[in-house]
Amino acid sequence: MKKMLIMGPPGAGKGTQAEKIIEYYGIPHISTGDMFRAAISNKTEVGLIAKKYIDAGNLVPDEVTVGIVKERLSNPDCKNGFLLDGFPRDLKQAEMFSDMLKELDIKLDLVLNIHVDSEKLINRIIGRRICPNCGRTYHITYNKPLKEGICDECGSTLIQRKDDNVETVKNRLDVYAQKTEPLINYYKDLVYNVDGDRDVDVIFNDIKKVIGD
Repeated sequence: MKKMLIMGPPGAGKGTQAEKIIEYYGIPHISTGDMFRAAISNKTEVGLIAKKYIDAGNLVPDEVTVGIVKERLSNPDCKNGFLLDGFPRDLKQAEMFSDMLKELDIKLDLVLNIHVDSEKLINRIIGRRICPNCGRTYHITYNKPLKEGICDECGSTLIQRKDDNVETVKNRLDVYAQKTEPLINYYKDLVYNVDGDRDVDVIFNDIKKVIGD
């Protein structure tokens, strides 16, 4: 099974496809948020260091983030493949990540890049609704819950994130374009570009063809 990165701008559907990939292939979904929470909860060395920065309201330094990724990728469940999501975020992290993979003797096989036109992304994001309890994501047009405003999974009332507004979204897209998009060129030999402006299942079938069985 492949060892993969998934990337794409905010609202491109990366999270939806990540869920489908890990369920279908039975590999761990490694997101930076989950890694931080697990490392802090388990009180690992780097987790405790990260907690100090987070509690103080500061950004966690790249070295600490890379340490947490290294810790997670060293776990036995990653030997048969993984899907890394939300890391690396910029070229500096990508270079540090490459050094770390050499240390762990891990070969990255594939970078899935989901792309969608910016204007469509803005409309997608401002229509997004989140379950505050289980974290499931919906959309008022493209991915409606069975009962309006209620999570299918746990029955909680859905909310709109405060930062899911036009001004904030444009800023997030600008940051992504400046910092993360250059990774497409960095990983050019491994990148598979996925058109994210299609039906969710059509996109996933496309991805399955690339990953294989």
